[in-house]
Amino acid sequence: MLAITCPGQGSQSPGFLNPWLELPGVADRLHWLSAVAGIDLAAHGTTSDEETIKDTAIAQPLIVAAGLLSLLTLFEHPADGFRVVGAGAGHSVGEITAASAAGVISAEQAMVLVRERGRGMAAAAQATPTGMSAVLGGDPDEVLAVLEQHGLTPANINGAGQVVAAGTIEQLAALAEAPPAKARVMPLKVAGAFHTEHMSPAVAEMGRLARAVSTHDARVPLVSNVDGAVIHSGREVLSRIVSQVSNPVRWDLCMETLKDLGVTGVIEIPPAGALTGLAKRGLKGVEVLALKTPDDLEAAHRMVREHGSARSASQPTWRLVTAPVKGTVEVGSAGPGAAVTPGDVVARISSLRDTLEVRTHHGGTVVEWLVEDGDPVSPGQPLLRLHPEGSIA
Repeated sequence: MLAITCPGQGSQSPGFLNPWLELPGVADRLHWLSAVAGIDLAAHGTTSDEETIKDTAIAQPLIVAAGLLSLLTLFEHPADGFRVVGAGAGHSVGEITAASAAGVISAEQAMVLVRERGRGMAAAAQATPTGMSAVLGGDPDEVLAVLEQHGLTPANINGAGQVVAAGTIEQLAALAEAPPAKARVMPLKVAGAFHTEHMSPAVAEMGRLARAVSTHDARVPLVSNVDGAVIHSGREVLSRIVSQVSNPVRWDLCMETLKDLGVTGVIEIPPAGALTGLAKRGLKGVEVLALKTPDDLEAAHRMVREHGSARSASQPTWRLVTAPVKGTVEVGSAGPGAAVTPGDVVARISSLRDTLEVRTHHGGTVVEWLVEDGDPVSPGQPLLRLHPEGSIA
């Protein structure tokens, strides 16, 4: 099974788009995305210096645009990706890239959302001097305890021995002076305490914009930053993207889900590198590739052939309700032939952390249950087959 991962802010570096713009058609597509975003992305991806592209309002649209452009070189026809990719995931702003790649929103919608996300977060960051630092190594429980002592938020729990702390400049300075035992603190090139309460002002505007955005259900299963759940509903994907602005990123849980799904290959799209490093440590035995330049495309195309699983991109005449998390299932009362409506609770899954209700996002008639009470299930595992109401769009 092949997974595509999309990096977040901090992955950009000066001039990283230079080799990509030499490919046919890429410069024109970037010019179009620049027009939508109202930002000269070509200049920022080629000649702008490090300090310029550190600006949140520039970095986020630049990262999303780079990812979308690279996918067109990885899959010449978009439907090719839908047929062979088993899962997609994005880290922080990378979730917007993943949502567009999975067909939840269009590229133009993605650029408008990320433009306003970047502006909103940049404005929120100006209210109080804040930042982020990576905490590398140390005992995980001790690291979290020390962050709490300093009043910091674990904004990114990335797994593989990496936690990103976020808070005020004074709090981060105190952490650097008194780090957790056997841990190293490294300041990050970001301009605010992302995924914390400091970003709350940006959430309201994102939510207002999201209400006007039309969505489609994901054509590739998406793994959510919130809790590692596999999400198919387009509206839920968008809702989580909005709330994620001020909520921590649980990339450790995303990697656990990819492992549970049986992923054998992971390609990280540009600006690639950070997530590949985490995958090498957290997904042992899985082949990983950082798609940094067009020179990596040959290896990427080979991975698509070897790890991609062929499936039809057309909609079936039935839908599956799948498990969002790993755990033990409790089947609901709706048996074969029963009618369900969108939002009905059809099952409950108990994990080590809590119990989650499984709701159907489509009305219809129950065809059959594919699991029984007490069965262990994995994220993305089909639970229920459902004939939808009316025609399928």
